[in-house]
Amino acid sequence: GAAGVLRASLIPPLVLKLKTELDEIQELILDTLSNCLHVEVSEALAAGAVTVLKEKLSHPSTAIRSKAAWVLLEISSHAQGKIAVCKEEVIPVLVNLLEDTQPEVQVNATGALMFAVVTPQGRSSAMGAEAVPALLKLVAEETGKARLNAIKTLTLLAELPEGRRALLHHTDTFQRCLHDPSEAVRRAAGIAITAIQWKP
Repeated sequence: GAAGVLRASLIPPLVLKLKTELDEIQELILDTLSNCLHVEVSEALAAGAVTVLKEKLSHPSTAIRSKAAWVLLEISSHAQGKIAVCKEEVIPVLVNLLEDTQPEVQVNATGALMFAVVTPQGRSSAMGAEAVPALLKLVAEETGKARLNAIKTLTLLAELPEGRRALLHHTDTFQRCLHDPSEAVRRAAGIAITAIQWKP
């Protein structure tokens, strides 16, 4: 399992293999990394995983783009991972993937973005990459799987004055989410509206 891979220090060679292996093998490597990296990320970061994964976000294969975004989500769930994702300028690439034609890529990219924008640098980078319009589009998609993550990401962006300004005229988009069948979406939308309408 993941612990065995970590104990055997297999993360660095796996990261290296991501650069050269056939697509099917890359998918397996990404699955393995995903299982390991929610436990521990420092070895992967030291091996330059973020740079390699950033490249994979532009891969022609939907599965590889999607899995790379998922691994970045795992990395971004750790404090040092968030820093690396910002430093390697992954956020603008994730923002581009919000408009990917494949829903699973959108979902994973939105999730990775959500974790990355927890930091001030992440929020600033997302605003600079003009994440708001793409995220709003995902929020507006009633059946979209990325809806919840998009709402949560926008809520984090609303912590910035420019984020609030950008979202102030879009509260109706969030209001519509208050009738979503998912309780999590309804709750997140309520929190988003409060954050957007907050006055210092």
